[in-house]
Amino acid sequence: MKPIRTARADVVGSLLRPPELIEARERYAAGGLSAAEFKRIEDRAVDWAIGLQERAGLPIVTDGEMRRESFQSQMVEAVEGFGDHDIDAWLWGEWHGDEAVGDKTTERPPTLGVVGRLRRRRHLSAEEFVYVRGRTERTVKVTLPSPSMYANLWSPELSTEAYPTLDLFLEDVAQILREEVEELVRLGAEYIQLDAPHYPLLLDPRTRAFYEQRGWDLDRWLSRGIELDNYVIGDHEGVTFSFHLCRGNQGSRWLVSGSYEPLARRIFGGINAQRLMLEYDDERSGGFEPLVHVPEEKVAVLGLVTTKSPRRETQEELEARLREASRFVPLERLALSPQCGFATSVIGNAISVEDEEYKLRTIAETAEKVWG
Repeated sequence: MKPIRTARADVVGSLLRPPELIEARERYAAGGLSAAEFKRIEDRAVDWAIGLQERAGLPIVTDGEMRRESFQSQMVEAVEGFGDHDIDAWLWGEWHGDEAVGDKTTERPPTLGVVGRLRRRRHLSAEEFVYVRGRTERTVKVTLPSPSMYANLWSPELSTEAYPTLDLFLEDVAQILREEVEELVRLGAEYIQLDAPHYPLLLDPRTRAFYEQRGWDLDRWLSRGIELDNYVIGDHEGVTFSFHLCRGNQGSRWLVSGSYEPLARRIFGGINAQRLMLEYDDERSGGFEPLVHVPEEKVAVLGLVTTKSPRRETQEELEARLREASRFVPLERLALSPQCGFATSVIGNAISVEDEEYKLRTIAETAEKVWG
């Protein structure tokens, strides 16, 4: 098996949920399924996700985030202290789509916020890792949210009795996530990813204004935020970490556009992750020039394959773009992946399972062609 740090084909995390699982989740929430019945359906969905990735030829697999409502929802599911929430907690914002899906605005739920001191009831992702580890010989990646992403769940109106400041809240979030990393490492995890889409959201004045209203200006997001990320990562010999940056991904829609340039030097150089998972599937991400800020010891994993539309990229197209990017980072420090997950939440993007598998196979085959 090739070292994880230099793996050329990668996957971001989520996959489309099978209809059986979506229906079962609804029935379970309504009391129509027992926990044992629901877990069996979840297990089958994870088995299916593993098989799909293995058939595609990927050296790295995830559980497809089949056990999650959204990529960041396991925090509120596993930890006490959060108030009322539903799926709109993860979907609110002004979303932009192409002519096939259109734009969509979802209001931030007025009752959304942390209302009590955080206390972990169970581990967030240990179950995910242990189950997948027993069902594949390939490298298993576990995805966790960046701690400062949960600034969305701190409210000046609702949260100050439990946490007078955003900093105090995020310090407890980071502690829970650090303990999760330690547990995953104890269980044998070798590849862990932090998802951090909130950093590119700072590129847009409207979304930046929301985050600044939480109490941090842009400079503090790029200093204290990264400090908390590095606290979560810690120091674990033999464990590879990746850091995923995108501009929003729900129902084939996106939130913001903009080059990485204003963020690149401080994030690329400041985060203690060996692999940078970067969205680059269309012009919204700007050019490859910010890649000059990727330190020599890190690999830039380019998300050149879109999960937002059925458009089928070709090996020739992807190889050409990799060669273009190699003007800024040597080819031996590049890798290839989708630009984001295929189903950031249970809603999923507007593509088919056949499109999904084609895209993953094209990534694996292109990586073999380019790097051997």
